Amino acid sequence: MKYLCVNAGSSSLKFQLFDMPEEKVLISGYIEKIGLEDCFWNVKVNGEKIKSSRYLKNHEEAVQVLLDELIDHKVVSSLDEIKGVGHRVVHGGEKYSDSVLITDEVIESIKELTKLAELHHPGNLAGIQALQKVLPNVPMVAVYDTAFHQTMPKENYIYPVPYEWYLKHGVRKYGFHGTSHKFITLEMKKKLKKEDVNLIICHVGSGGSISAIKNGKCFDTTMGLTPLDGLMMGTRSGSIDPSILNFICKESGESISDVTNDLNKKSGLLGVSGFSDSRDVEDAASRGDERAQLALTMYNNRVAKYIADFYLELEGKVDAIVFTAGVGENGIEFREDVINKLAPLGISLDKDANSKIASYKDQSEGIISSKDSKIQVWVLPTNEELMIIKDTYAICQSLEK
Repeated sequence: MKYLCVNAGSSSLKFQLFDMPEEKVLISGYIEKIGLEDCFWNVKVNGEKIKSSRYLKNHEEAVQVLLDELIDHKVVSSLDEIKGVGHRVVHGGEKYSDSVLITDEVIESIKELTKLAELHHPGNLAGIQALQKVLPNVPMVAVYDTAFHQTMPKENYIYPVPYEWYLKHGVRKYGFHGTSHKFITLEMKKKLKKEDVNLIICHVGSGGSISAIKNGKCFDTTMGLTPLDGLMMGTRSGSIDPSILNFICKESGESISDVTNDLNKKSGLLGVSGFSDSRDVEDAASRGDERAQLALTMYNNRVAKYIADFYLELEGKVDAIVFTAGVGENGIEFREDVINKLAPLGISLDKDANSKIASYKDQSEGIISSKDSKIQVWVLPTNEELMIIKDTYAICQSLEK
């Protein structure tokens, strides 16, 4: 049975078609710059990458391209073969602690929660509505980035601000990358043969978040009301003194929106070093660029700091630390530096094992801690698209019972 995974952004649309329950990817694609003259897309099918381009004015036209690609590459002979569609939706607020079948009520909730995800929800919604028009009888599922983190205890999600902000406006920590953290948690339960796992999961890529998993459920996480909180990232500042916003507004004459945009798109590695990609920062640092060296030190220190924080929150009872996502899966030097900083916790690296694991090497997962390390350290590739489809498949199957 064929199930479609869709991740629609403000000007982009990623997709994968899976054959379920075999979990086999039949085709994947990424449409970029929707609404711009230089719109293009890449499709991967049978190991071959194919690039095409033409102007697509909106998500409806992008969805039509998606469906045409499925037919043209003969991964489906008819759209009737698509039995369900899973959509990534960024923010579920407090209302959704799991993936749900998309109804009119869910659509209205996505619209209402746009105030908490202004950058993402318009694109998420456009993708849903465009596919509903062409596949009106196909069940569709919303898979929320925030859902997995809804098990956090109140003391970990309430901010020390006026309590009425929470009651009236929903100001609290929600957390993001939940689909990835959920996927890694489920995989580690299988690998450790243990349901009530305690983990520290480091999802570190261009965006980054760390979560503390206690007894198999999210106990704390670094991102907050929005994805801007927590770790220093590729272009995001992460946690800073909030008074900086008012100060810069007064000094520069910029608006709160302007400064917030700078914190989201011009900060982090980019703000300190001039490069947003960690590989470029590492290259510059190796050539003696002082700002790049500073950025790497700051970046790695913050990852180590949150791991140590969560180690204490979990009272030292940690089954494994897991690195995942782009930098976590491929950053050999990054992992080495972070683990070395954790030596006071009794955590130590197997340098040879660490050097062999990356997505571009023969080995993409495994244990990189030494045999005498107090806590195992793993590298494990995430698969958010598969997690989306597994949830979608389960919900669609339940409808048939």
